[in-house]
Amino acid sequence: MRHLLRGIIGLCVLLGAFTTDADEFRPGYLELRQRDAETYDVFWKVPAQGENLRLGIYVVFPADAVNLSEPRGAFHAGAYSERWRLKRPGGLVGQTVRIDGLPSGVTDVLVRVERFDGTAQVTRLLPSNPAFVVEASAGAWEVARTYLVLGVQHILLGVDHLLFVLALLLVVKGAGRVVATVTAFTVAHSITLAAATLGVVRVPGPPVEAVIALSIVFVAAEIVHDARGRPGLTARWPWVVAFTFGLLHGFGFAGALSEIGLPQNAIPLALFFFNVGVELGQLLFVGAFALGALLVARTHIVWPRWTEVAPAYAIGSIAMFWALQRAAALGGS
Repeated sequence: MRHLLRGIIGLCVLLGAFTTDADEFRPGYLELRQRDAETYDVFWKVPAQGENLRLGIYVVFPADAVNLSEPRGAFHAGAYSERWRLKRPGGLVGQTVRIDGLPSGVTDVLVRVERFDGTAQVTRLLPSNPAFVVEASAGAWEVARTYLVLGVQHILLGVDHLLFVLALLLVVKGAGRVVATVTAFTVAHSITLAAATLGVVRVPGPPVEAVIALSIVFVAAEIVHDARGRPGLTARWPWVVAFTFGLLHGFGFAGALSEIGLPQNAIPLALFFFNVGVELGQLLFVGAFALGALLVARTHIVWPRWTEVAPAYAIGSIAMFWALQRAAALGGS
């Protein structure tokens, strides 16, 4: 019954992944950095659609707020970014800031308000709730909840990371080995996520993303070898492969987290709950896979043998496309 499951997964992957980017975690981002009691530096980043077209979402501040400098914007790395300086009599504490255009949009917005005392407020705005109130102080629960949700969202919308986990699940047999493999992946990416986020290790993002794609190609090839009766490294020592490439994927998670930013007064708390969120999202994915395998096994349908390797070719083709795309971007940068 494993043939049917692999065939279904392969078809879904092939149809879905070519119509999306490798990593759809592309929210808008608003940062307000307080300079004094009434003045803020504003950074506003919106996902781009092509080289010179941006999503039509805009920041709306209170009516009595005035710009001290004109917004200066530019397109870069799939986004349109603007910077300017804003002033409001009495400051923004207690005031509502709204995102226009978000209810009809296809993204959400991450908000970070950094106060001049070093504390920060982090908020996630959804199309159903496109406004927030600037608070005087941020509690620990707010930080924990926000970064937990961001971690879950990142792994579930990070198609490249999920394809890697999927490829591992298609190679590894036995519940015990699956648990050991997923645990090894978790431990490894937790190490590099923390190290990169805290500045202990610095690795350029674009090369890491290209090699992450190649890691998926490697495991996809291992699926084919295993199906042909030639078990490779992943089938024999899956935890070794999961740990090795998990270190690499941790740098990818860190790149996403660096774009969001961390509250300076609660870095360990935010980092911990972001990582917990990533693990919860990963467990949800593994659980969905196990449930699907169980349901398909009960159908007692025998499918052609070629369906056993169909997902491997689908996953490998998509990952190689990403690798070439990211390598070409490196050459043009």
